[in-house]
Amino acid sequence: MKYPHTHRNGALIAFLDIVTMGLFLLFYMVPVEREIYSLTKKKIMPYPLAYLLGLVTFLLVPVFWISFRAEELKEKALAVGLEGKLTSFKHMFLWNILGCLILVGPLIATYRFFATLNRLEEKENQKA
Repeated sequence: MKYPHTHRNGALIAFLDIVTMGLFLLFYMVPVEREIYSLTKKKIMPYPLAYLLGLVTFLLVPVFWISFRAEELKEKALAVGLEGKLTSFKHMFLWNILGCLILVGPLIATYRFFATLNRLEEKENQKA
């Protein structure tokens, strides 16, 4: 599969998500979710369902959802030989939960998440 979006800015995506109170990611993550599935081949709960569950769980379900996707991306990145700063469950979860206290935590977490996804997709595009 050819991945056309390999230069997404995760910090900008997180900022837009914060400004729109979560609605931006509700729509933005649907195609990203398909890309993640094509990379990892793991069945996952649809993000819109995680978002709806987050409304009654104080946003914990979406944070866990994206944290698990981050770990899957890290595993795939290591499997294909990518090195350097990669996203992970711990990085995504802690920056989203504790990092909210300094307001830039979600920006940092989402930036690294999409940076890892971008690098993985570039690597896959080079293979094709």
